[in-house]
Amino acid sequence: MSDLNTPAPEPDVPPLHTIPDTQRVPPPRRPAPPRPTPLRTVEDLPDGVVIALGVVFIGCIIAALITGVPELSAWARNHDWSWATQWAATVTDAVHAYLDTHTAGLPITATTVFVIWQAVGAATLIGAWIIEGFGPRLTWLAYGTATVFMVWDASPAAGRTVAAGLAVIAWTILSTFAMRGFSLRPVVNVFHRS
Repeated sequence: MSDLNTPAPEPDVPPLHTIPDTQRVPPPRRPAPPRPTPLRTVEDLPDGVVIALGVVFIGCIIAALITGVPELSAWARNHDWSWATQWAATVTDAVHAYLDTHTAGLPITATTVFVIWQAVGAATLIGAWIIEGFGPRLTWLAYGTATVFMVWDASPAAGRTVAAGLAVIAWTILSTFAMRGFSLRPVVNVFHRS
């Protein structure tokens, strides 16, 4: 019975040595399971799925046209659109009045400057939307700032803040097109030396 209670002798354990970091070998990496190839184009889908999606898409378009077009035209006919023309007149009439006041004595007429103002606005908006360059966007910002200033200056004192606010709102709505693709995220370029 005494043999059961005595512990077994421990085997000789060599002393622990510290291995320098330069000699350590990391354990081997297990390869990751292969990933399925993602679907990238329509050609990757089976033909039946493409046909089914096309039929559903065309059906949705037809249903939207059958029900939506009559409803939209009835709504547009019965809706009062004077708010849009009044909003545009609030901005354009103030700009025209500002140009009438401040072109006195110049060899160019206020009507010509007003046409130039409209042309520059349209060209800059379209150019900034298509080109997405710094120059057209900077011109668009200057154009909007000048427009808001002209509306502020030429509007009656009682409605000056409202007129300038309407000009800012119209300008920012159009800026969603002019500033398309603009990002405040910094671009980091990394150059490697060979």
